[in-house]
Amino acid sequence: MGEEVKVIVFALANEEYGVEVEKVRTIERMMPMTRVPKTPPFVKGVINLRGVVIPVIDLRGRFSLETAAYTDNTRIIIVAVGAIEVGMIVDSANDVIDVDTDNIENPPEIVGGIKAKYLRGIAQIGDSRLLVLLNLEEVLNKSEIVQLEQMEE
Repeated sequence: MGEEVKVIVFALANEEYGVEVEKVRTIERMMPMTRVPKTPPFVKGVINLRGVVIPVIDLRGRFSLETAAYTDNTRIIIVAVGAIEVGMIVDSANDVIDVDTDNIENPPEIVGGIKAKYLRGIAQIGDSRLLVLLNLEEVLNKSEIVQLEQMEE
């Protein structure tokens, strides 16, 4: 058996995704955001969370999935990658589970329309549950966001 990794499970367009607990700062309910001009459409704005200004992206938009109205279950997962803290809007945050690293397979080229570079792997949970693990370094890739901003000008 490999080592166990604690993962926060969240939903996005009827799929389950996971991100390592150690990268998650907090999970918040939806809150008002200040829109920032000249940002890609998936960048929804910034929030002031306990005195810290944090950019917020909509993961549906980031992955080019169809948009959906925010509900009472919609959450903002605040994650940290290196020195960057970013909020990710997800449909719901469901639970925390342990994943055996031996059960994590390399991702196929595309899963549910999401490119493999955004994925760390696919975890087999039990007999019938698959969990898509995100590669936050790519999801929150600063240089790609800067390129997107320049393309929109």
